[in-house]
Amino acid sequence: MARRHDLVGLTVLALLSVRASHPYELHRFILDTHKDYITGLPRSLYHAVERLAGDELIAPAGTGREGRRPERTVYEITDEGRAELRARLRQLLENPDPDRRVFVAAVSLIGCLPLPEAQRALRARAATIEGLVAGMEAHMRALADEGLPAILTLEVEAERALYTAELDWIRGVLDRLDKGELDWEVTVEM
Repeated sequence: MARRHDLVGLTVLALLSVRASHPYELHRFILDTHKDYITGLPRSLYHAVERLAGDELIAPAGTGREGRRPERTVYEITDEGRAELRARLRQLLENPDPDRRVFVAAVSLIGCLPLPEAQRALRARAATIEGLVAGMEAHMRALADEGLPAILTLEVEAERALYTAELDWIRGVLDRLDKGELDWEVTVEM
């Protein structure tokens, strides 16, 4: 996929990994489940479906008509689409991004990964964030030692606080997964 994160395309792949659907069903499910990281609906959804079909990550599974409504094409995910979905989700989970919506989107769709892959991705992210937080703390200490007033490093302090909170949350989720407190297999009706 050509776009940097293409959260709409990623969500379409995830939803089609659950069941074949037509774009209107996908649109309704996105709205009903408050996938607020997706913007530009419905146009962005239809463009994503076209791109994914062009890249052969999804394919038409048939067409249908309900009553007097127009005929609708139902799409299903391909094997290449499943591999792309898993690769992109792992990448988004493992690598912190300044745009926090990216992580929210990845967490929203994390159930598309097998549990061991999701755990590995979250552990990799935690390790990266630990390094980021340690670097920020060292940077703030160095600036303080140079006599720079703390008021001029509040943005670093705020960023560190956000990453620390995220790290605590990830550790909590991993702990719950390790203890079997979170059901991994969930059936979703669209």
